[in-house]
Amino acid sequence: MAQSTTQDRSSLNITRQYAVAPEKVWRAWTEPQALSRWFGPGEPGSVTRAELDVRTGGRYLIAFRTQDGEEHSVSGTYQEVVENRRLSFTWAWQSTPHRVSLVTLELRPTDQGTELAFRHDRFFDQAARDNHERGWNLTFAKLDDFLAEKE
Repeated sequence: MAQSTTQDRSSLNITRQYAVAPEKVWRAWTEPQALSRWFGPGEPGSVTRAELDVRTGGRYLIAFRTQDGEEHSVSGTYQEVVENRRLSFTWAWQSTPHRVSLVTLELRPTDQGTELAFRHDRFFDQAARDNHERGWNLTFAKLDDFLAEKE
């Protein structure tokens, strides 16, 4: 699976190729039971709470444990929801609710399955961007494994 991360200072871009239909990638991000199996940089199954109201204007809350045992929760509002194609949502940690960034996923069908273009931008500062890059890379490794599982 090809992957890339850009080094733009103000945003984080990750591209992944999956040998599954866009619908399966969509479900991984929008169904609480699926998201709970892979989300977060900790061990698989580290999500302790996943509440997703996947509609424009709907809210979400995800809580999880990191590898060092710390608990974190993030929440936001869905800005754009185009089923199996595009998902955009605000992102704010419970510990810093005034630092609101934006995550956008675009799913494109390919001959081999699906291309996922992920963008996280509007970071508070460079340190926040760099910390999110580390966390997202660990999280995407778990998503890669989840999407490679046989149903």
